Amino acid sequence: MDVAYINPFVVSTIETFTKMLNSEAKPGKIQLKNDESNTYDISGVIGLSGEAQGSICLSFPKLIALKVVSALVGADIKIIGPEVSDAIGEIANIIAGNAKQHLTQYNLSISLPKVIMGKDHKIASQRGIPTIIVPFESSLGNFAMEVSLKTP
Repeated sequence: MDVAYINPFVVSTIETFTKMLNSEAKPGKIQLKNDESNTYDISGVIGLSGEAQGSICLSFPKLIALKVVSALVGADIKIIGPEVSDAIGEIANIIAGNAKQHLTQYNLSISLPKVIMGKDHKIASQRGIPTIIVPFESSLGNFAMEVSLKTP
């Protein structure tokens, strides 16, 4: 497994939080996901295809998702609804799109974002593709990014 592909996603997340949310995001210790024990309240998932296949997922607790979306739209959002779903999907899309520019060797295409909402949901990894979890701390709160990419 080549973990070098993680760096463009980490850098893109940091840049997106800085530029679009006026928030510093600091990555924590990268770890290999070995079970489905991490649970979340809202997750934005982007599928990756081309010469490598996989996905990127940004996952947030409910309160952090509300803070992130409030920062993005410049208004105080207090209820999880369609605007939160759209915004989390768009943030995941921006991060995947920016990271894709640094992974041209894989000729990647990205899917439309899918957003999963529900208390304590789990993100299952595709069988046979290792998943890397990158926890982030930000001024808006903690969240996680999961990246799985089967490279040639």
